[in-house]
Amino acid sequence: MTVALDISVTKAERSKLEDINLENIPFGKYFTDHMLEADYENGSWKNVEIKPYQPLLLAPSLAALHYGQAIFEGIKAYKDENDNAFIFRPSDNFRRFNKSAERMNMPVVPEEIFIEGMNKLIALDKNWIPAKKDHSLYVRPVMFSTDDMLGVRPSDNYKFLIILSPTGPYFVEPMKILVEENFTRAAPGGVGFSKNAGNYGGSMLAATSAKKMGFDQVLWTDAFEHKWLQEVGMMNVFFIIDNIAVTPSLEEGTILEGVTRDSVITGLKEMGIPVSERKISIDELVAAYKDGKVSEVFGTGTAAVIAPIKELNYKGFSMKFNTDNYKISQSLKTWLNDIREGKLEDKYGWMWKVG
Repeated sequence: MTVALDISVTKAERSKLEDINLENIPFGKYFTDHMLEADYENGSWKNVEIKPYQPLLLAPSLAALHYGQAIFEGIKAYKDENDNAFIFRPSDNFRRFNKSAERMNMPVVPEEIFIEGMNKLIALDKNWIPAKKDHSLYVRPVMFSTDDMLGVRPSDNYKFLIILSPTGPYFVEPMKILVEENFTRAAPGGVGFSKNAGNYGGSMLAATSAKKMGFDQVLWTDAFEHKWLQEVGMMNVFFIIDNIAVTPSLEEGTILEGVTRDSVITGLKEMGIPVSERKISIDELVAAYKDGKVSEVFGTGTAAVIAPIKELNYKGFSMKFNTDNYKISQSLKTWLNDIREGKLEDKYGWMWKVG
């Protein structure tokens, strides 16, 4: 799958795992003993190493801080009952990472650094993977520009990192969602399909405003009419309407091509449920709800996997759903978790064995 690469490894003198209880761990709070680091200089990648997790020394004039050339990915690794470690669909994240890099005018990262480096890093910190249901090791590759000067232009230098964080369930409770009518997440021709830092920074005010109103997140709409549905928070969204799974199309480039989204579509088809990837408006959704045709609404993403939605609010009209009756999304989550935890045959070749 990859070309052999000589990656220098410096091991931590002592594991922090001795001081951390992996029970009830919050998302993104703890990090493993090691990280991978590589530098792009003079047109090539160099200094590829795995070393103890540590702070970075950065200049105040660092280009990424001023001009936003920064991208990342979210991947998960799991353990099976025999203590083997597996990464879920890393090749898909690798391709998406480099798609983001190209859109943000950054160099692509070679497969031998991204995939093989990740493999070696997880193998080293394998004991950090919680062997519990709905738990995993979150893998965060990130790249940012490192030119030490000001000036609006693509950098000549970049840093690539992979850090690891043990995690438990992300969203515990079903969510209340406000349909966003003012703020815009993405527009055609923009960077909505890429996993760049600015997409997340630009979403926070809308989410904060929604939370002040008693909601957990927003359902984004298009930039022009604020009626065509896009993502829910930073997740892809699915609606079960008249026993058909409807999810917004990727064609306009405003929506992230989610790996979990693609996995869920595969699962839905395996369950015999028709899938429609198309434009869907809030007006259509409200009409379907009033006709009693909307049975489930849920978000999908690496962190949350499947996040049930119990309420959508549009212009004060509340669409409420009994998530206790959700069968399709719960079956999908169980199906995905069983594949990831080695309890079900991986007939799609999604699990990449570490070692």
